[in-house]
Amino acid sequence: MLERKLRKNSTEVTFVLPADFPPGPVSVVGDFNGWTPGTHQLKAGKNGLRAATVSLETGRAYAFRYLASGDHWFDDEHADTHDGRNGLIHT
Repeated sequence: MLERKLRKNSTEVTFVLPADFPPGPVSVVGDFNGWTPGTHQLKAGKNGLRAATVSLETGRAYAFRYLASGDHWFDDEHADTHDGRNGLIHT
């Protein structure tokens, strides 16, 4: 799930997944963080979900995917679109 909050000069995007699936650590990686695992690791909350919030420039499209332990890459079904390889979010 993706949540957006429009700020004065940016859009805060929160990437949200269930706390227990997939198991182990999960990072959101994309062109906004150089595709670097661990930069935006999803953290568990008390609501049974885990999330990471990233501040992005408004008016752009960003490619992203999730990376779980065991080198398991997967997409977010709630992405705005897909380019055949990655999910895309439009801010």
